[in-house]
Amino acid sequence: MAIKRKIVPGGVDGYIKKCPAEVQGNLDKIRSIIRSVVPDATETLSYFQFPGYHYDGNYFYNGMFTWFSYRSPFIRLHVYPEVIKNNKKELEEFPKGAGAISFQQEKQIPTKLIEKLVRESLQVMKDKS
Repeated sequence: MAIKRKIVPGGVDGYIKKCPAEVQGNLDKIRSIIRSVVPDATETLSYFQFPGYHYDGNYFYNGMFTWFSYRSPFIRLHVYPEVIKNNKKELEEFPKGAGAISFQQEKQIPTKLIEKLVRESLQVMKDKS
């Protein structure tokens, strides 16, 4: 049985402020997108020390369903691997790994795509529970 970790809200403002000024706007935008899709999610600095989103309840992976991070030259959205596999065609132009999609820091953040990926990641977490 997995150990349920206590979710400590907060820390996201500090994470964004520590990033270079030129990417803070796009980080804020991703944050706003996630919050608009799942307004009742709890923001926290996750186990990886970057912003993560928790959905309260007895869910897979302690209710964590999406994260974002910055590592030059990319702003990354972290979701469950199934989400990336299910959206292969839409994600063709973006560098990606098993659980992260990378967006060039100087480019426009694709709002509708991120909304879709966050929704799907939340559903995958619920389905795994």
